[in-house]
Amino acid sequence: MQRYNPKTIEQKWQKIWDETNLYETPQEPSNNTYYCLAMFPYPSGNLHVGHWYNFGPADTIARFHRMQGRDVLHPMGFDAFGLPAENAAIKRNIAPAEWTASNIEYMTKQLKRIGTMYDWDREVNTSQPDYYRWNQWLFLKLYEHGLAYRKNATVNWCPSCQTVLANEQVVGDANECERCGTPVIQKELEQWYFKITDYADRLLDDLDNIDWPGRVKTMQQNWIGRKYGIDITYDVDGVDEKITVFTTRPDTNFGATFIVLAPEHDFVKKIADGAIRPHSESRAAEVVEYVQKSLSKTELERQEEGRIKTGAFTGFYAINKLNGEKMPIWVSDFVLAGFGTGAVVGVPGHDMRDYQFATTFGIPIKRVVVGPDGDDSPINESRQVQEKAGTMINSDFLNGIEINDAIAKMMDHLEEKGWGERKKTYRLRDWLISRQRYWGTPIPIVYCKKCGEVPVPYDQLPVLLPRDVEFEPTGQSPLLKDDEFVNTACPMCEGPAKRETDTMDTFVCSSWYFLRYPNTQYTEGPFDMEAVKKWLPVDHYIGGIEHAILHLLYARFVVKVLHDHENLPFKEPFKKLTNQGIILGPDGQKMSKSRGNVVDPDDQVDSYGADTLRMYLMFMGPYEHGGPYDFGGIGGVRRFLDRFWNIAMEYHGAVSDGAERNAELETRLAVIVHKTLKKVSGDLESMGFNTAIAAMMEMLNQLYRLRDKLPFTMAPEAWREAFALTIPMLAPFAPHMSEELWHTLGLSDQSVHIQRWPVWDDELIQEAITTIVVQINGKVRANLQMQAGADEAQVNARAHEDTNVSRHLEGKEVLKTIFVADRLINFVVRN
Repeated sequence: MQRYNPKTIEQKWQKIWDETNLYETPQEPSNNTYYCLAMFPYPSGNLHVGHWYNFGPADTIARFHRMQGRDVLHPMGFDAFGLPAENAAIKRNIAPAEWTASNIEYMTKQLKRIGTMYDWDREVNTSQPDYYRWNQWLFLKLYEHGLAYRKNATVNWCPSCQTVLANEQVVGDANECERCGTPVIQKELEQWYFKITDYADRLLDDLDNIDWPGRVKTMQQNWIGRKYGIDITYDVDGVDEKITVFTTRPDTNFGATFIVLAPEHDFVKKIADGAIRPHSESRAAEVVEYVQKSLSKTELERQEEGRIKTGAFTGFYAINKLNGEKMPIWVSDFVLAGFGTGAVVGVPGHDMRDYQFATTFGIPIKRVVVGPDGDDSPINESRQVQEKAGTMINSDFLNGIEINDAIAKMMDHLEEKGWGERKKTYRLRDWLISRQRYWGTPIPIVYCKKCGEVPVPYDQLPVLLPRDVEFEPTGQSPLLKDDEFVNTACPMCEGPAKRETDTMDTFVCSSWYFLRYPNTQYTEGPFDMEAVKKWLPVDHYIGGIEHAILHLLYARFVVKVLHDHENLPFKEPFKKLTNQGIILGPDGQKMSKSRGNVVDPDDQVDSYGADTLRMYLMFMGPYEHGGPYDFGGIGGVRRFLDRFWNIAMEYHGAVSDGAERNAELETRLAVIVHKTLKKVSGDLESMGFNTAIAAMMEMLNQLYRLRDKLPFTMAPEAWREAFALTIPMLAPFAPHMSEELWHTLGLSDQSVHIQRWPVWDDELIQEAITTIVVQINGKVRANLQMQAGADEAQVNARAHEDTNVSRHLEGKEVLKTIFVADRLINFVVRN
């Protein structure tokens, strides 16, 4: 019998599929389409097992839907601009374009080796002018509608990458660059932004309309951070100044005892500049010194929970008009200029952060809320701070009112007096897209002394990125050194002008790439609207949760802009989202070269075959969980494929001997297959890959047991029908072996991958299946789904295969077995 040889089989079918264009996407799809998309990779190195964990299961889903009769778009491309590719090129002293091209070539070979059904005619490479010209088009559209602008601001700066980072790209407790792990510092620069804040409400509210994991929705909700409250304006005692504070809890304002300002607040700047002077000059000096120290910290560091509160007293007081009391005005770095008004009113009795600040600096604490515990004593301990439920006290006209009612009543009062105005605020900040690096899309703006800031006309796109540039990072854009690039003519007056030399954040590339795949050859715009209408929005998007508040938020923003201004017929890019888990090293730690626990997928393919690796990654556990790579586990999956191959080849070599048929056993064969088919179909719909594979493994065990009672020679047609169902069932998981067996067994002269997904017979399953209760000393330990009429020996054997039953029987003597056909088996054991 021919042995299973994955290397030969996989190379054979990959070549045939390529030559016959088996996976070509229809140019004119039917109305029954399915767009399955895995997030495209950065070509900064070879594919690793984590990539396979993204691409292999996504390919399985795409194949499943194709076999269900749908026209499937399942493309692949490369997010080729940006820091990952550029840093890798610098490390190897090779031009980014050359490094990127060589990586794309190698990674394409690796992707084909997985056996994916990508239509490579639709490949996207974001570093090519025919793609990035449309990044520039998008920029100009946003600029045209007031959604792209330039301003001077304090930004996150990575000293290692020598570029600015968006807030979303600063990660970890130590506020590190997401790319290189270097601690981020603050720097004042003029930068380009996209006005994503204009879409904050829609980005938040429309989350209700998409099938996304709750965790991702929560992360976006928290990042957008919408709050409803009121701006309260306080007079500053002794000077003609006012300070406005945003708060969501104005009900506690009778308990306010201080004001805290961000170091960047205008009032603080006036003290530093000498425009307003406190009574003590030493106060001004302390404020200036404190501000200088604060500005070296990132926003995330300043907001860190549990950090010891620091601050400086300005020497000024604000007047609380509710009770006429003077509140000291402090400056502290835990208040951020970009949130609310950059000022906080301190109510230390009813806010833990305010309590920490007040106790640090000896500021009075007043109680104005009594909680459910009834404690109305002075607040001397943190456990007494009442932040949520309660009733108002010591608050004049609010006394005795529950806090939620008091909030509304206080807002009404403040607005009636002209002391406050209801407001809505957000944590979200505009998307900073400028990068002081070479390998990215040039921003299509020129600067003319006569005309000022001038957008490049659409018909002059693309603004080409020069290839012969010294690209080592210096803190300024390398394009500044390229006189031929920098010096140009003004599009308006034709006089001398200079180009913008910052490049775009690579997340601009990925914010719309899914619109390009339906027709990558389209030249009249970034996307072919007619093709987009047929395929989008994306039915199923698969990728890592690390992009929850980066790529995924940006893509939603861009689609909404295009919906508003370019008539894109949908408001959300991705109907369904799945986040895969993380593959760890065999030691249970994150894979890294320094730990020596990196698993090379090419080595695993050489040893076990691509089908085995695909299936193992899907079998190792729930797809959303991930887990450690287990060399023993992949061996078990290879044994499953060997056994499947062997039983199919045994059938192929068998010759009918005209033996008497056994209708009962043939029915049992059909039931086994149909029951598994139903299970696998349902699991694939929900991406339950591991349970689908487990069901097929159990099916195979049953087929081997049945083969001994129902030899191939006795029922060749029944077995042929079984393989005609089981091989297509296996095809999305193990495409190469399935194709080989399909043709070897002569089941069709057409590819198994264009066959219709088989349909199970519910009546057959229901009539022939019963539930058998397994007991040990009368206690239920399992419920077995078995064919009706199974004898005691069969039920006994199945019961012992159940892990829970075998665990409770281990090491114990079975004194007696009680068997009731189709209902129960009870093992009486000696305890």
